[in-house]
This record gives sequence, structure tokens and C-alpha cells, in this order.
Amino acid sequence: MLPYFDPEYENFSQRINPPRVCIDNSTCSDCTLVKVDSMNKNGILLEVVQVLSDLDLAISKAYITSDGGWFMDVFHVVDKQGQKVTDEKTIQHIEKALGPESNLLGGAKGSSSPGRSVGMHSIGDHTAIELKGPDRTGLLSEVFAVLAELGCNVLAAEAWTHRARVACVVYVNDAASGQAIDDARKLSRIEHRLRHVLRGHNGGGGAAAAVRDDDGCRPVAHANFFSGGGGSNTHVDRRLHQLMHADVDADLDGGGGEAEEEDRPVVSVEHCEEKDYSVVNVKCRDRSKLLFDIVCTLTDMQYVVSHASVSSDGTYGMQELYIRGKDGGTLEKDEAGRVIKCLEAAISRRVSEGFTLELCGRDRVGLLSDVTRVLREHGLTVTRADVTTVGEQAISVFYVRDASGQPVDMKTIEGLRAQIGQTVMLNVKSVPSSAAAAGKSPGQTPSSVALSRTSFFSFGSLFAKLRA
Repeated sequence: MLPYFDPEYENFSQRINPPRVCIDNSTCSDCTLVKVDSMNKNGILLEVVQVLSDLDLAISKAYITSDGGWFMDVFHVVDKQGQKVTDEKTIQHIEKALGPESNLLGGAKGSSSPGRSVGMHSIGDHTAIELKGPDRTGLLSEVFAVLAELGCNVLAAEAWTHRARVACVVYVNDAASGQAIDDARKLSRIEHRLRHVLRGHNGGGGAAAAVRDDDGCRPVAHANFFSGGGGSNTHVDRRLHQLMHADVDADLDGGGGEAEEEDRPVVSVEHCEEKDYSVVNVKCRDRSKLLFDIVCTLTDMQYVVSHASVSSDGTYGMQELYIRGKDGGTLEKDEAGRVIKCLEAAISRRVSEGFTLELCGRDRVGLLSDVTRVLREHGLTVTRADVTTVGEQAISVFYVRDASGQPVDMKTIEGLRAQIGQTVMLNVKSVPSSAAAAGKSPGQTPSSVALSRTSFFSFGSLFAKLRA
């Protein structure tokens, strides 16, 4: 007779020592300290950083240690205005997502963020579509036009481009029923049309289109349906990194010559003999979500960050991460080279220069198709896009530049204001170039330089205004 084993035994330590989070606004005069203590588990650092990144909190300093069975982190954060985190809803969200009632350790209490969400906003019942392939001017316009023609309502979308490749995740439902698409023939038509769009004029080029399976990885021609607490557990930014990481070899073959040498991140890997770690050092232009992108890449490459220190002088971010493989081993020479190249690519993907177009208007089927068509007609190419809906309002942010690589002419911007601004609220912002971001005007503090350089659109602040 086999001995009895209580299935709850594995959760015993978790119940005795649940995760703890402390929001400290008294220790430092210029930032909020977020202190997280928990039992250690694989991937926990990424989950914590993901929560802070989704709230658009800038991490100016961090001290991370998770060697052995315990995980202890301290993050110095400010909000998008460079101020301490004092908003009660934001504080409560952090406490719920990282505290005792969270799902940080994968226990049975349930997810702290039920349903699929983009940032802090749940998008409900949907079908997720992933696109990956060669980029070209007007591609996003063609994708949204196909979805509108086939009766798909876009609930949210995020698209990245890097080194002539594009990755996009689009969340849609059926425009007629408002439900996830469950018609196999319709799904087949969508896949066929999107594959045709991605192939473009090249007849292939490694393009792939897939309606995502529940594990978020397999390019299959069917859909899973999500409602209530169901849905994919893969964060949208992490999934985009995964899609583009699959093209890393092609990126390396391409040489990555589009970035100026002075703007490229400096990444090195050394071996720490004393503690038997591989030490990854990163120095690059500081920006929003930098730590997330680095930790996400290392985690998906099956490396564990045991210790790390993060700092920023307002212009440059410096990170020192002590890592090992999941098997406890350090990096071999060829592994170190690949880690360097993958981190360089991950850091560069989210860098945008040119203009941001922030749009807010009443949602309708075909709105994104119309907006992106206008961008294409004005000779603008979309380098990144963030799209979501809040109630009946559609909120979109497009990072655009001239298709020829030249600065965007102000006449073009005024033309966009006149054409798009008739139906939606439009705000245009210039994204400073790396060289301009590095320069400090007299009297400007490092923190103010960082804020001016990373003044990306905040969904969180706009959601708060819409709810008010």
C-alpha cells in the first residue's frame, strides 16, 4: 500500500509565507519604494517587473536578490509625471497584484487580473490573432482593412517593427455578435486573407499568420475562445518579444546596421569566479520598460536572474545581472555571444523616433482601417502601434516616421490633423532623437531629461480620465 500524500502539502509553505509588498513613500523624497518579499519561484522577477511596467512606472533604481528559496526586491519608481506614486487605485492594484491575495506563486487563489488585459484594462471575450513577417509601408493598413471587411471588430492590438520585420498581436471579436469568432470557415478565410497580405509582393519571405492556440505558441489554423477568467496567460509584450526573437538569426544576418554606433546598447557577459555566476552588464539610453525587456528576454532564453542592480543617471540606464541557466550552469562562450545579440535586439525593438499620433474617438468597425489608410496616403510608415478600447471609446497610439527615412514634414502633420481630426481627437507629439535626448538644456535635471525623453502616451492616465 502506497503512503498517503496530501496534495496541499506543496502549498503549505506558501500559506505560511505568502507574498508581501510594501509601498513606501516616506524613505525617499523623490520616489516611491516598492518592496516585494516572497518565496522564490522560476519567473517571479518577470511577473513583478511586468506589473510595474503595465502601470507605466519608471524604475530608476532596483536591488534584486533571489538566490536560494527567497525572493527580495526593492524598486525605486515614479509615475509618468516623475512624481511619487500616491494614486490610491494604483497602490491598491500593486498590493493586489503582488501581495498575499495575488497569484504570484501560482497558488489556488486565482489570478489577480482575470481575463485578457492590455495594461490594466480587460478586453473580455475575443479571438487572438498573431502576425509575423516582412514589414513594408502600409502593411498595418492592409491588415486592418481585411479585418474590417470580414466583420471583425478590433478590441486591442499591439504591433512592433524592427529591422524590416513586423510582429503583431490583434484581439478581435465578431462585429455582429460581439463574441469570439467560432465559425471555422470564417477563421479559415481570415487566415487565408492575412497570409496573402503578409506575403505582399514578395510571394513569401517567411511570413506566418496564426490564430493563437491556448499555449500562445503554436501557429495553428483554429481559435480558442476566452471569457470571464479564461484566456492566454502570455503577456502581450512578452509574446511580441517571443515572436521577434524567433527571427533573431535573420536579424543578425542583416547586420543591424540601421542604428548609429553611438546609440547601440553596450552589452557584455563576464564570468564571476568567486560566486560561479555569469554577469551580464548593460548600458544604454534609459527608457520606459527597459528592465522588463531585458528580464523578459533572459527568462525566455531559460536563464535565471539571481541578483541584479539597476540604476539610471537620467540619460543612461546601467544594469548588472548575475545569471545562471536553469540547470545551474554558467554561460559558455557561444551562449554568451547569443545572449549579447538577443539583448541588443530586445532593447532596440521598443526604441522609436519620429512622431506619436494619439487618437481617441468613438469606436466603430473599420475605424483603424480608415486611420491607417490616411497614414499610408501621407507617406508615413508605422513603426509601433498600441490600440485598445475603453467602453465605446477607441484609444490608439501610432509611432510613425517618413517612409523614406527623412524627418516628417510639418505640412504632413497639419494634413493629418485636418483629415483625421474631423472624426477623432488627435494629439501629435514629437519623439526626440537619441542625440537630442542625450543633450541637457541649462537647468534641466537628469530626471526631467528622462521624462522628456520617455514621454510616451499613458493608457493608464487616459483610462482614469474616461472613468471620471
